[in-house]
This record gives sequence, structure tokens and C-alpha cells, in this order.
Amino acid sequence: MNRPPVLFSLLIGSLLLSACGTKAGDSCEGAGYMCASEEAALECRDKVWRELPCRGASGCNESGDSITCDMRGNVAGDACAASAEGRGLCTADGKAILECRMGVLVQSRTCTTCTESGGFANCQP
Repeated sequence: MNRPPVLFSLLIGSLLLSACGTKAGDSCEGAGYMCASEEAALECRDKVWRELPCRGASGCNESGDSITCDMRGNVAGDACAASAEGRGLCTADGKAILECRMGVLVQSRTCTTCTESGGFANCQP
């Protein structure tokens, strides 16, 4: 089954804001992203900084005007970015698709094999 482009290496071309002292739960204005650590990004959503796990091997990286959050190891229940709504990725074991719904990754389908190719998650029943 084809899904919209995969989240596994979410590139967020956005405002780069200084993470100096900023943490999840702090207030913010507008929209933007920053790396909170090597394993997590922060997203300004609804005027509050929200933590987004970046469990993949590449973690969270800032480069130029963008933030990259490697979500390949993320699990159901993890927070996901507003820019990822409706997009899917394979679970680490390749047995399901996780989809970003209302800011949270939920398992949307079980597979015998899930593969990612060309920006799509493909689920074999």
C-alpha cells in the first residue's frame, strides 16, 4: 500500500531558533522548530514548545535554515510534527505502518512486510 511521503527523515525548512534554555512546555510565538538535544526536536505548536522524538540513528540536526529529525525508530504514541500530519512510516521491525494523526504517531496498518522506497511506505498484507 502506498502512503504519502515517509517521515523517517523529516526535513523541516523553518525558522531556526536558538535552543538556549528552551524546553518542552515553555511558551512560544508563531511556528518553528529547533533541536532540543541529539535525540529530540522542539516544535512551537499552539503557543507551546512540544518535544518530538528523533529516535533514528541520525537524531536531530540543524543545518542552515532547516532541522532534520530522523524518525525511523519512533514508536506508536510518539509525538509528530504538524508538517507530518497524514504521513506514514514503517515501524522499526517492518511489521506495521505508523501514521501521524493529530500530533501523535498511531499504528494504521499491520503488515507481513513494510518497506520504504521513494518516499513511500509500502505494506504487504
